[in-house]
Amino acid sequence: MTTNAEEFDRARGAMPGGVNSPVRAFGSVAETPRFFVSASGPYVTDVEGREYVDLVGSWGPAILGHAHPAVVKTVQDAAARGLGFGASTPGETELAELIAARVTRDGVTNPVERVRLVSTGTEATMTAIRLARGATGRDLVVKFAGHYHGHSDGLLAEAGSGVATLAMPGSAGVPAAIAAQTLVIPYNDLDAVREVFAARGDDIAAVIVEAAPANMGIVPPARGFNAALADIAHAHGALLILDEVLTGFRVGPAGWYGIDPVPFTPDLITFGKVVGGGLPLAAIGGPAPLMELLAPLGPVYQAGTLSGNPLAVAAGRATLDHLDAAAYARIDAAAATIADAAASALAEAGVTHVLQRSGNLFSIQFAAEAPTDYDTVKAQEAFRYPPFFRAMLAQGVSLPPSVFEAWFVSASHDDAAVSRIVSALPAAARAAAEATPG
Repeated sequence: MTTNAEEFDRARGAMPGGVNSPVRAFGSVAETPRFFVSASGPYVTDVEGREYVDLVGSWGPAILGHAHPAVVKTVQDAAARGLGFGASTPGETELAELIAARVTRDGVTNPVERVRLVSTGTEATMTAIRLARGATGRDLVVKFAGHYHGHSDGLLAEAGSGVATLAMPGSAGVPAAIAAQTLVIPYNDLDAVREVFAARGDDIAAVIVEAAPANMGIVPPARGFNAALADIAHAHGALLILDEVLTGFRVGPAGWYGIDPVPFTPDLITFGKVVGGGLPLAAIGGPAPLMELLAPLGPVYQAGTLSGNPLAVAAGRATLDHLDAAAYARIDAAAATIADAAASALAEAGVTHVLQRSGNLFSIQFAAEAPTDYDTVKAQEAFRYPPFFRAMLAQGVSLPPSVFEAWFVSASHDDAAVSRIVSALPAAARAAAEATPG
């Protein structure tokens, strides 16, 4: 039997840092990364044969639980018919129709009339920005510090997720001229939005925003913030791109768009993670006149050999088909129980913290007051998270290996799985309480 340490040594001899996505290296939690070989429901198993209750869920897509029988069977059936054709399939249309039908609010006509399928969230946001520039004839994009929209050149400035985890200012290899086309402002600050539009409004193609930020930990939008963004952007002839790669179809049947307390109308919405059911798939949606600026109908080019891959499409359709009201109720209930237990354990141990939530997504912030933007997120006592993480891992609970990530609960987290998580929390809270900087 191999060990996780042996697998990591081998991986570092074959791949940069031993990983294909930086946060998997476990660097910020000072731990040997776990190499998983199987998963079922709320559990994952590593190469040493140890089982963990999983609160990563493939970073969101495993919303029904790992290896959900219906999803697996659907993908197996699709694979038996062919892994890909380089041509259109009926399944692509069916998934596009399903996405559009779900993005509704209170029975009102939805903002998604056409859908373009791609393979990754990075592709989706990159394409949305290209489309916004093509539609407006403008070059500049406004984004918010701490928001992560994938690793395309123009969006890495002041980004969250892995960039925040590694404390990187952005990325080498991004030309200054490209970086200059992105205007980065503080989140939840409408005055900053108004100021940037007053100064550069005629040059701004779009504002891109995480619907409910979850890549710097959970930092909910202030009430009415998204609606105000739409109003300001539209008043200046710019578009609003709502990034629901993470929240889409996770926090509710229509994503954050469906539950935001103040109704608003985005121009483009990007989806990923849940929409692919665990396989590489993402999407861009919007009104027909805007979306039909994409080739082959319009002048904005986008293409992908694997876009709409039949296996990924099958996984996405099966996942969405099984995400009914009962599934969301189970997810919401389990998430609430775990979040409340985490807050109680930390309070009992005397750890200064807040627990922030956006729907069934939540995260711990080691701060006295709830962070509202990237600066206040970075000011927290982040040194408390690594020992907390390691204590949970030692007790068989796999958390996101970064304080800047959300916790993901699935519909398969039953009473037994939740109980194991809750039982592990007091020791982890004590480890956090004993942590010291440095």
